[in-house]
Amino acid sequence: MKVVITGLGVISPVGNTVDEAWANIRNGVGGIGPITKFDPARVDAKVAGEVKNFDIKQYVDFKVAKRMALFTQYAVAASVQAWKNSGLDAYEALNKDRVGVMLGCGIGGREVDQLGYQTLFEKGPARLSPMLIPMLIANEAAGNVSITLGLKGVSHTLSTACASGTDGIGHALDMIRAGRADVVLAGGTEATITEYCIGGFCSMKALSHHYNDTPETACRPFDATRDGFIMGEGSAILVLESEEHAKARGATIIAELAGYGGSSDAFHLTAPEPSASGAMQAVRLALADAGVKPEEVDYVNAHGTSTKLNDAMETTCMKGVFGEHARKLRMSSTKSMTGHMLGAAGAVEALFCALAVRDDFYPPTINYQNPDPECDLDIVPNKGVSAPLNVAISTSLGFGGHNGCLVVKKYK
Repeated sequence: MKVVITGLGVISPVGNTVDEAWANIRNGVGGIGPITKFDPARVDAKVAGEVKNFDIKQYVDFKVAKRMALFTQYAVAASVQAWKNSGLDAYEALNKDRVGVMLGCGIGGREVDQLGYQTLFEKGPARLSPMLIPMLIANEAAGNVSITLGLKGVSHTLSTACASGTDGIGHALDMIRAGRADVVLAGGTEATITEYCIGGFCSMKALSHHYNDTPETACRPFDATRDGFIMGEGSAILVLESEEHAKARGATIIAELAGYGGSSDAFHLTAPEPSASGAMQAVRLALADAGVKPEEVDYVNAHGTSTKLNDAMETTCMKGVFGEHARKLRMSSTKSMTGHMLGAAGAVEALFCALAVRDDFYPPTINYQNPDPECDLDIVPNKGVSAPLNVAISTSLGFGGHNGCLVVKKYK
């Protein structure tokens, strides 16, 4: 059974619509700048990929939105976009009992958490909001998407750190193949630009802090002078359907979601396994699931976090999986423009893969200035390339050793 992508929605640092975000990605326009969501004076990292000019009132009543944490608002907004983009909002024969929601979320409502702790310590537990728990728990994004759109199939949340969005889409693929749903809204969401989260990641020495004065160049995947990732935020949603269901309603098919593979490093809580054995297994499983030979892959949207360990390991991974073909394919990191959207990262990168194969366009890795001999593949430096593109893969590698990979093909 083929599973196809028929709708897309996005809220991101590079744009709050698919057209805006994709235009900026194509043109190499980044969305990273100084942190404005809190005073960053007490943290080392003062740069992030913030969502800008977001208005939840465009999507739901503000009284309803006030009961949602920001990560939930992003997911609901992206889902409403994707739903309309797919044409399902006007499809009267739709059986909503057969429409599911599968979201990835790595952390959840941390701004709610931070405010809750402040209230607890300053005023006591009696003053905690009755909406504290319903707002902060990670499953509430999927629940609110289901409620907003009236979708009565299964509504699940996966939490596998930075692989959450990819794994959510992969499990949605399996749901449709297994006949448990006709349609699934799948993707990821995250909103962690708070002092609490930025401070925690700074304590781990995970975030870039050497480029606070030049924020637009701070995220530089595969560059020899990279020094850590840049926090991003937002949500991306894909509408997935069985090909039969999509054809029956005359849907416009954007691309085929052809395969998924996952694995675990079983190595370290935060560091990738240096030999890339776990990452290679995920990619190989995804290719096998899609029935795609390594030499058929044109493009890799890399995890590409702009950290010393990840980018070198991913280069090793691609050489191990693709052999000599690794020198022929193109591999870029769109995180150079969005920052690392954590649980939403794999979803927004899958969305960019779908658009890349639709438009025969290879997105660039911006801010590439200094070659690193450990990262010596074609990373589409600084400027995107228009050329035939039939098969793309997207990799996501999360804390805890969670590895996920998706295969997106041009629909034929």
